[in-house]
Order: sequence, then C-alpha cells, then structure tokens
Amino acid sequence: MIMFETISENQTLEIGYQIGKKAEAGEIYCLIGDLGVGKTIFSKGFAKGLGIEEHVTSPTFTIVQEYEGKLPLYHFDMYRIEDSDELEMIGYEDYFFGCGVCLVEWANNVREVIPKEAKWIYIEKDLSKSFEYRKISIKESAK
Repeated sequence: MIMFETISENQTLEIGYQIGKKAEAGEIYCLIGDLGVGKTIFSKGFAKGLGIEEHVTSPTFTIVQEYEGKLPLYHFDMYRIEDSDELEMIGYEDYFFGCGVCLVEWANNVREVIPKEAKWIYIEKDLSKSFEYRKISIKESAK
C-alpha cells in the first residue's frame, strides 16, 4: 500500500496528476471516500495527468463521462447505482475492458463487477488534524 497526506486542494490535485501521468490503457482506478472528501479534486488532477484539458466534473447524474487525452478517460460515478445490473444497460464492459483508463467513484457500490486487477484509492479526512487534511491510500487490489 502507498499512502500520501495532503493539506490543500492543490496537493490533492497534484497527487491525482502524478497518478494520472503513470496510468496505462486498460487500467481501472476505484476511488472511495465520503461525500465532500475530495474525489472530484483528485479526478481533476488525474485527468490533467492524462493530458485532458477539458473541465472535469463529477458524473453523478450521467454515470459516466468520457474525456480525450493521451488515453481516453472514462470517469464513472456509481453513487446512485443500486446494483450492477444497471451497469449492463450502459455497456460498462466496453469501458472496463477497452483501450482507455477507468476512474470509478463509489466503486464499492458495484464491487462484484470490478476486476481483481483494479487499483483502489481511498481518500479520508481527519478533522482533528485540519479541515483540509486528506489521507490518500492506494491498494493494488481490494478483493
């Protein structure tokens, strides 16, 4: 496991950027954390690392947003997904096993469809340290 600590949005963005720069086609990154913890900030940095200049937002109401950079980025938000059957309707396997990189927020809601090779990124706050403090942990597999 790899762990980072950040104390500002810019530092969280930079961690996302560094990870996005190293991302390769076919990889899946699962992003886990409570509401307001900084998943979207991390995602913006990740996209920037892939050379994406388009404004990145949370895809909460669309399930998946597609962005073009040095590799396609498929940014999923599974917050409103109640079961993995809903993913069948959008053809998630084409994304998960395609030529791009998947960044999946709230992946724990659909854990059963996440390939075992996925990387799991956990973002946590610790208000006892500061309002801006984040701990970002990366695990190669959560299964």
